[in-house]
Amino acid sequence: MPRSLIKATIAASAFLAFALPSQSLLARTNHALLVAVSDYPNLDEKFALTGPKNDAKLVRDYLTGNSFAPFKADNIITLADGVEGAKLPTLAAIRDGFKALEAKAQPGDFIYLHFSGHGSQAPAINPDEELDGLDELFLPADIGPWNDTVGNVENALVDDEIGRLIDGLRAKGATVWAVFDSCHSGTVTRAAPTGSGEDAEVSRKLSPDALAIPDDRLVEAAQATTRSTGGPAKPESSALVTAGKGSGQFIAFYAAQTNETTPEMRLPAGKKGRQSHGLFTFTLFETMAQFPGLTYRQLGQEILRRYSTTYRVQPTPLFEGDLDASVFGLEGVEAVRQWQVTQDIGTLTIPAGSIHGLSVGDELLLMNTAADPDDAAAGKLVVSEVSSLSATLEGEGLLDIPEFAHARQMARTLDFEITVARPDTSALPERYREMVDSALADLTSQEDTGLRLTLVAPGEPADMRFALPTIETLMDALDGDKLDPGTNNALWLLPPNSNLIPAGPEKSLSFDLNMPGAAGLRPRDPEDLTAVLTDSLTRIARTNNLLKLGGVSAPGELGLTVTLRTRKKKGQPFTDLDPAAIAELVPRDEVHLVAKNETTNPLDLNVLYVGSDYSISFMYNGRIKPGETLKKGLLRINDKSFGRERILLITTQATPQSPVADLSWLAQGALSRTRGTIKADERERPNVFKSLLRQSGFGSTTRGADLMSDDEEEGGTGAIAQFEIQTRPGS
Repeated sequence: MPRSLIKATIAASAFLAFALPSQSLLARTNHALLVAVSDYPNLDEKFALTGPKNDAKLVRDYLTGNSFAPFKADNIITLADGVEGAKLPTLAAIRDGFKALEAKAQPGDFIYLHFSGHGSQAPAINPDEELDGLDELFLPADIGPWNDTVGNVENALVDDEIGRLIDGLRAKGATVWAVFDSCHSGTVTRAAPTGSGEDAEVSRKLSPDALAIPDDRLVEAAQATTRSTGGPAKPESSALVTAGKGSGQFIAFYAAQTNETTPEMRLPAGKKGRQSHGLFTFTLFETMAQFPGLTYRQLGQEILRRYSTTYRVQPTPLFEGDLDASVFGLEGVEAVRQWQVTQDIGTLTIPAGSIHGLSVGDELLLMNTAADPDDAAAGKLVVSEVSSLSATLEGEGLLDIPEFAHARQMARTLDFEITVARPDTSALPERYREMVDSALADLTSQEDTGLRLTLVAPGEPADMRFALPTIETLMDALDGDKLDPGTNNALWLLPPNSNLIPAGPEKSLSFDLNMPGAAGLRPRDPEDLTAVLTDSLTRIARTNNLLKLGGVSAPGELGLTVTLRTRKKKGQPFTDLDPAAIAELVPRDEVHLVAKNETTNPLDLNVLYVGSDYSISFMYNGRIKPGETLKKGLLRINDKSFGRERILLITTQATPQSPVADLSWLAQGALSRTRGTIKADERERPNVFKSLLRQSGFGSTTRGADLMSDDEEEGGTGAIAQFEIQTRPGS
């Protein structure tokens, strides 16, 4: 099936945006310490990684090559195995790197720290300072085993030490931004294989037993914490270090929280020339390359949005510190969508690549100068090769390229296709195997659904994957719950990290393979299973495509100053939701909106709620005049679904005397966690629409969160912004 790509056109002004470093940026010195550990000689070979060395190259090349806040190569310390010119990332080398930075740092300087590699946990050296009784570790190349005599892991870089080293830099008056692309969880992920060969997805974490930490030491650490706190330990708010003392600003980005793991994989997924990278590192620099003028909070919010469009609910990145400052101090810098062309012996290149959103086959306009309008283009260029930070271009009849010629991106591409990995049906009884194989064959042959679907082989990289777990696997993953009827003989649909949740409020989606109500076990008709799969995947794709549309506009371009606030009930105080964090809400929690129109034009606002059950609920629409502030109670969380959910705010510029934009037609009903037969008149079919929103393939009906009535409003009556929340049972 050919890939179906929908192109979202970007305004021409976005292509013509330029920015030069401000005087304050020119006066400071930028420093960086990049630590990337791929090989661990003292550990089993199976724990070796591929991505960290590529992360180091990507980060170093971006820092030295960006035109907004460039770093001189002499001011970047690179500690990475497998990287030319870099020293080995041993514990001593890391400490020496920090000493060198501290010796050179001056007030007002900027210091970027990046750590890629394995993380783990060990019994805390100072148990009273750790809520869970465990230290978080970053593992240098010379990491050793647990030393029971001194009670720590040899050559581990412990969270407390990292905090002290960062405090030393901040004490010099430097701003420090630390990024950790590693996991620090010792938990075991219950998962199916997530790829094979070079495209396998690998977790950047080591469980304590890989470091020979005795189980009894871990038990002692947990018991000591329970005794001292009077109950079970609670997760720490930070994944590794927290801001300590010092006059300089501090910002920390973590790839995962303490109870999660983070992956590396070949990126960008499915593209030619992809390389293994940490998912967090690649997404971080992809976002910065495309939108360099964000605040750290907006950057975190956009990373969360991009994760959500890849069907991931874990890991959950964490962002802390002075988040309202501009990234690298680049306040007000707009996105640049054109790049100067370099010609060398007939080869045309530009300093932009896959992290800028370019792919092989993309068309660019050839402009004689950067200031020329689109209709003055001298011709078209096509991307023939692409790497992370550069692209090779081809064009017919273009012999003389002007000295200051630029290649201008014509449109940003949104891919509305969904790729699903087939299940391994070899272990199924023949009659069930034939039924599943026939249903999947029919699934891709239908032409009237509007579903843009590609099925790939079991284990291949995919947005989602079908699985046929054994009863032993299901029972092992239950953790005390009971299986729902039908799920012990079912086809499961899992996210890309393949975490299987067989029961409970966040249960994975499954499809009963037996005929409902039949005496004994009989496989259902393939046509019936095809209908259920088509209906389910169509609703899932619609939901995800709506989230993808958030990438059409730059973060922060909503035109509204928006605050979402929560409270338990009327009369209780409000708490503001942080757009760069994922708040946990329980049934009966209220969500209120405060939105001020900061533009000179009236704006129409639509609010949608996207449930973890793939429901899309219409919550509000209205017009906000220039300078006007809207305060409104939006919704109250109910108990219909639990998991990762989203609140979308969509603005459109209003025209005089026009009706208010109404996106209520985007609503669609929820998917039950276990799907059986559906009636023909209940199946939703997407229509073909003309506008970009409608091209995503949406249907209609119902909601997944309760609208609040008008009498509960307080204080009175484009682009897409996304707030993520985690709903859980509770009171």
